[in-house]
Amino acid sequence: MEAVGKLTNMQIELLKLFQYNLPESQLAEIKNILAKYFAKTATEEMDKLWDKNGWDDTTVEKWTNEHLRKK
Repeated sequence: MEAVGKLTNMQIELLKLFQYNLPESQLAEIKNILAKYFAKTATEEMDKLWDKNGWDDTTVEKWTNEHLRKK
C-alpha cells in the first residue's frame, strides 16, 4: 500500500458507494466488514513475519522485557 497526495483507488470506490444515504445499521455493517478485512490482512502479514523470522513465545516474552526508550 502506498499513501499518495490524491485520492486512492480505494477512496474513489468508497466515495462511489457512499453517494447513497445509508441507514446507520448498514453503515455500521460496512465499517465492520472493512475492519475485519484489514485485521485479517494484518494477521496474515504478522504470520508471515512470525514464520520468516522463527519467532515463538520466547521471542514475545523477550520483547516484553526490552527497554527501548532512549535516556
